[in-house]
Amino acid sequence: MYRSHNCGELRASHINTEVTLSGWVQKSRDKGFIVWVDLRDRYGITQLVFDEERTSKSMMEQAQQLGREFVVQVKGIVIERASKNPNMPTGDIELLVSELTVLNEAITPPFTIEDDTDGGEELRMKYRYLDIRRNPVKDNLIFRAKVTQEVRNYLSKNDFIEVETPYLIKSTPEGARDFVVPSRMNEGQFYALPQSPQTFKQLLMVGGMDKYFQIVKCFRDEDLRADRQPEFTQIDCEMAFIEQEDILNVFEGLTRHLLKEVNGVEIDKFPRIQYDDAMRLYGNDKPDIRFGMEFGELNAVAQHKEFNVFNSAELVVGIAVPGGNKYTRKEIDKLIDWVKRPQVGAQGMVYSRCNDDGSFKSSVDKFYDQDDLAKWAEVTGAKAGDLVCVLSGDASKVRAQLSALRMELAERLGLRDPKVFAPLWVMDFPLLELDEETGHYHAMHHPFTSPKPGQLELLDSNPGAVKANAYDLVLNGNEIGGGSIRIHDKATQAIMFKHLGFTEEEAKAQFGFLMDAFEYGAPPHGGLAFGLDRLVAILGGQETIRDFIAFPKNNSGRDVMIDAPAPIDDEQLTELSLKLNLKS
Repeated sequence: MYRSHNCGELRASHINTEVTLSGWVQKSRDKGFIVWVDLRDRYGITQLVFDEERTSKSMMEQAQQLGREFVVQVKGIVIERASKNPNMPTGDIELLVSELTVLNEAITPPFTIEDDTDGGEELRMKYRYLDIRRNPVKDNLIFRAKVTQEVRNYLSKNDFIEVETPYLIKSTPEGARDFVVPSRMNEGQFYALPQSPQTFKQLLMVGGMDKYFQIVKCFRDEDLRADRQPEFTQIDCEMAFIEQEDILNVFEGLTRHLLKEVNGVEIDKFPRIQYDDAMRLYGNDKPDIRFGMEFGELNAVAQHKEFNVFNSAELVVGIAVPGGNKYTRKEIDKLIDWVKRPQVGAQGMVYSRCNDDGSFKSSVDKFYDQDDLAKWAEVTGAKAGDLVCVLSGDASKVRAQLSALRMELAERLGLRDPKVFAPLWVMDFPLLELDEETGHYHAMHHPFTSPKPGQLELLDSNPGAVKANAYDLVLNGNEIGGGSIRIHDKATQAIMFKHLGFTEEEAKAQFGFLMDAFEYGAPPHGGLAFGLDRLVAILGGQETIRDFIAFPKNNSGRDVMIDAPAPIDDEQLTELSLKLNLKS
């Protein structure tokens, strides 16, 4: 028996009990006549004590040689601690060691295994197995396991069946690059790793499974960022014989369940907003509604003077920054420099101070009088003490720019409290998006998304106006889930493929198996997929997903711990009938 108890469970009630513990040496303090050692495992830390009055000379010498991260087993009697530590669950006791066994020595780790470590991110990723010993990472992984278990509990209680789908599939266009896998047994042919189990879950509905879910790995060969990895995990769900309202109710229920069971938070309302309104009021389709600063469109009150910057703009739009009038001119200039960064791309920013006495002072006083500026304040909802920030230009670009500014200001003002949760449904997305470079439409979600009832005919006359029977669930300014009612008949799916530029032959080659399945009695169906990594991070009070993944990739898609991806040898290339054509 390596241990009778773990390092986090001993309390005053265990005093005078003989126990066996095993774990890692967190640190030791050698006073010569007495040695204290903090022994750590997944569950916590217990202080060990060796002293020259009660410990043999040989064991004292052994204890003095213990290094950080040595793996040891100890046996001894639990005693009351003379200087209690109220910050530790085990702080009332310590273990007087009678037997010490070194199970494995350790070289000095490249960074301290502490909550506040001295290791940089890349170094910690290289030695991720050491990083996992640290409480912040360990606790995040345990938290993820709890969330995952609660997802399974909720869905299983609601009659969902967990079904696994294949990882080696056919490459199909779903909006991102596929990772491909060569087939040795089928020379010159390739599998693709799934970007999602989309077609399989639809086939499961055709198969009569009725309610399906899967916590599944998905793969997309995309550029990476803090909340994106080349492999990620979805809570993938599908339901048959349902309408949109059924799906929204089920997954509102799942989100409520997680917030209550994991965070102890109860949410009553899940507001709903149309996609068009989200873009108009917030400039993006995943607005953070924990705070205000809604957009106010100023064309009608700003384009009647001789200020050509506004007069020539498609859209003039502003936000009211609460308490922003306290900003100094230097601080506002820095804000202007921030919006002019290439990542944001604005040409500049106009502002108007809302003074406490009801007057206004703007950066364009030459063109606008007090009445004009009062109208700006009215449209943006600005009050005395606020600052109105105004951008102008091409409508789609300026909305994105002001959205970025809104989020930056909210961060600076402390309005994005991670302990506050504000869910929101965004509804009725466009079915199609126009690619300005090619002039062709592509699916905003995926080719199997159904148009809103009664809008199919619009595909011929005004495809850009067709709304999708689709919905996204947003939490704290992050899309945590999205889905749609699917097309479930061959004729409608053929029309959709046609408008996406597929020839009949191409559609059959890519999706013939699904089209054929629809001819055997496909039920009305729809579903939703949550991004588990992002959902867990937000529930855990963070927005970056990396520390909630056991072995993540870096921003270049590399696993620096195992040094992957890596070349394969010529023998393997020959076996797979592959020849490299590398750019020099």
